[in-house]
Amino acid sequence: MKELTVGKNDAGQRLDRFVAKAVPLLPASLLQKYIRLKRIKLDGKGAKRDTRLVAGNVLQLYINDEFFDTPKAENAYLTVAAPKLHIVYEDEHILLVDKRPGQAVHPHDGAEYGKTLIDHIQAYLYAKGEWRPREEKSFAPALCNRIDRNTGGIVIAAKTAEALRILNEKIKARELDKRYLAIVEGALKPEAGMLKGYLFKDAVKNRVYVTKENRPGAKTCATRYKTLAIKDGLSLVECQLITGRTHQIRAQMAAAGHPLLGDGKYGKLPKDAARTFQALYSYKLTFAFQTDAGCLSYLNGKTFQVEDVDFVREWFPAYRI
Repeated sequence: MKELTVGKNDAGQRLDRFVAKAVPLLPASLLQKYIRLKRIKLDGKGAKRDTRLVAGNVLQLYINDEFFDTPKAENAYLTVAAPKLHIVYEDEHILLVDKRPGQAVHPHDGAEYGKTLIDHIQAYLYAKGEWRPREEKSFAPALCNRIDRNTGGIVIAAKTAEALRILNEKIKARELDKRYLAIVEGALKPEAGMLKGYLFKDAVKNRVYVTKENRPGAKTCATRYKTLAIKDGLSLVECQLITGRTHQIRAQMAAAGHPLLGDGKYGKLPKDAARTFQALYSYKLTFAFQTDAGCLSYLNGKTFQVEDVDFVREWFPAYRI
């Protein structure tokens, strides 16, 4: 329990608004709940949320200590009262989540706190009691792979330090098979094949460029593709990442003359565009370990897939993933 004394400069504020400022990590819904349950008391008694405070009032706050910490990326999960996750698979070591387009995987600035995928994953595990940050000071559940904000699909989260170490090694060794679905403009020729080149990243413009010739700072990039369906000048394509570079599929398809539907960064959007972000989804993941995977060996050979992809349903309704 912590006590706060209302000073003259804070007098006149509503009880709930004062506590929200004093305990910024406490979710608004939890704040209101605690007031109703009288876990927030005014001069030793329960009070309504709209009670106006006066100088000298003493608030008794029966709230967990962690909510009084300074807000930062590491504790943003505390601001998530009701985690929202589309879980594909979960066990004691890992969590596979279907991230929907529009959500960032990690916070880029303070405005993102409490909204990103990692915030919701950590809040979920914290609420379940599987992660106790006060006891496990050196480890926090972490993402093993990232996808762009406007790309949807499977993201892997490690629930233990050992799982994180192993998965990072396996991803680096390319022992995970990740498949993407994309809609591209036109028809690829041949209908199946491999796109190869060199990818150069411009960090200032946050975009990449694909070239046929190597150049300083460039990295090799390779994507295997297969056309699944063609309709109305668009192709539904499955892509397999051989290398995993920033914006790789988007940039390579655009360089091949087939930008992704809705991709304004690497293609051109008409004014009446029906989609304004890339039609790209990491829809299938296979654990294809070639070496010992320790506590994760049971995953070897297993494939996980999302149930639905919005743009497939809209543009290729006859196709079943």
